[in-house]
Amino acid sequence: MLKTRLTERLKLRHPIISAPMAFAAGGRLAATVSAAGGLGLIGGGYGDADWINEEFRAAGNQRVGCGFITWSLRKQPALLDLVLSKKPAAILLSFDDPAPLANRIKERGITLICQIQTRRDAERALACGADVIVAQGSEAGGHGEKRGTFGLVPEVADLIAKENPDTLLCAAGGIGDGRGLAAALMLGADGVLIGSRLWASKEANVSDRMHAAALAATGDNTIRSQVMDLARKLDWPPRYTARVLKNRFIERWHGREQELLTVADQEAAKYRKAWADGDPEESNTFVGEVVGLIHDIEPASNIIERIVREAEELLQLKSKQLEQGQ
Repeated sequence: MLKTRLTERLKLRHPIISAPMAFAAGGRLAATVSAAGGLGLIGGGYGDADWINEEFRAAGNQRVGCGFITWSLRKQPALLDLVLSKKPAAILLSFDDPAPLANRIKERGITLICQIQTRRDAERALACGADVIVAQGSEAGGHGEKRGTFGLVPEVADLIAKENPDTLLCAAGGIGDGRGLAAALMLGADGVLIGSRLWASKEANVSDRMHAAALAATGDNTIRSQVMDLARKLDWPPRYTARVLKNRFIERWHGREQELLTVADQEAAKYRKAWADGDPEESNTFVGEVVGLIHDIEPASNIIERIVREAEELLQLKSKQLEQGQ
């Protein structure tokens, strides 16, 4: 077993947290991850109280948490009270300033996880009393920014060591096997937050057609874009783009954002229907560059056990090789 500060502090068997991917990360996935020894997070998405209630029921008695899109949550603050009433294991805030919400979480004794995309974000998260900071690199699927995982994680590790050594650090972005977990630990992280690899699991709320599109893709087939948010008429801050698979929709609109805005009403209706149908060409498959390492759809428990086993073996092997000068 890989024992880290994350496993000790959060009482986990494995240093893995599942990303609270909007729509895809429901109660079944979160519960499976927690049962397998990690920490599962339900995706609060853009805010649907009935959906959140349903997914917490689906998680049963498993110890799970919830993640929110911060700018969206601030428009519906009652959703935070709803989740706090369920005594979650943790709440993750990402995308925008956590300060207006952090105290309400901390006052309830709930673990506060802040996902950040820049050093400045990390400084803000520390000032807000984050228990765990997730440094998310641009390799990640879904929304994020420009910094790469390999540079961002050690920079934030150094910042934490200087400013508040008790804060835990997780790496996110491009982590899909034991190599990624081992590398994250060597970069100074206490664990990892995994999205795309667990998106490609049997428990994720993902259509078969979306899964098939991901299995046929490589990391070269992903792109960062804003067109899916413009088409959905979602008020994402312009600093954030989303990594998705290239498809007909992207080919039609990427680079034509201003034109898309003029027909957003029509496109929004078409996009919603395509999403409901699980159409990977006329809506979007939200996965990261690690998609090139995904070759099958497995139970989440198998994925977690294999990632941890691979990381343990790699770390032990590399240590022996270095001792022997190989």
